[in-house]
Amino acid sequence: VLICSNIVISLLRNFIPDKVRIPAYIVVIATFVTLVSMMLQAFVPALYSSLGAFVPLIVVNCIILARAESFASKNGVFLSLLDGISNGLGYGIVIVLVAFIRELLGSGKILGKLVIGDIPPIGIMSAAPGAFIVLGILLATYNSFLSRQERKKNNMRGED
Repeated sequence: VLICSNIVISLLRNFIPDKVRIPAYIVVIATFVTLVSMMLQAFVPALYSSLGAFVPLIVVNCIILARAESFASKNGVFLSLLDGISNGLGYGIVIVLVAFIRELLGSGKILGKLVIGDIPPIGIMSAAPGAFIVLGILLATYNSFLSRQERKKNNMRGED
C-alpha cells in the first residue's frame, strides 16, 4: 500500500490542488488498501481472516490523521473538540445513510423487514461497489444543492 500510494501520489502531485490534497491522498490510499484486502481474501484467505478489521483500519487512521493535520494542528482545544464531535457525527450519519440506502436497494429490506415487495433487489448494491455508487449519488445531490444555494445567493445580490 505504501509503495503503490507513494508512486501514484508522486505522479499526481502536480495535478492535485492544495484544497483537496489530503482527501485525494486518502482516496488513493483507500483504493490500494481495498485492493490489498481483496487480494488477501482471494489468495490468502487464512491471513485475511486473521487480520480481520486491521487492514481497513489503515483507511480510518488516514482520515483521522488528515483531520488532525488540517484542523486540530491549527486551532485551539475547544474548536478542535467541536470539530471532532461534528466530524464524528457527520461520518456516522453518512455511514448510516449509505447503509440504509444499500440495504433497501440491495435486499428490499430495512432492519430485516421487507419494504420493497415486487421490485427485485439490485445485487450490486449489496457488494462493495454499491457503497461507492450510493456515495457518488449522495455527493452529486449535495453538490447540486450547494450550487443552487450559491446561485440563489448571487441572484439576491444581483450577480449572475
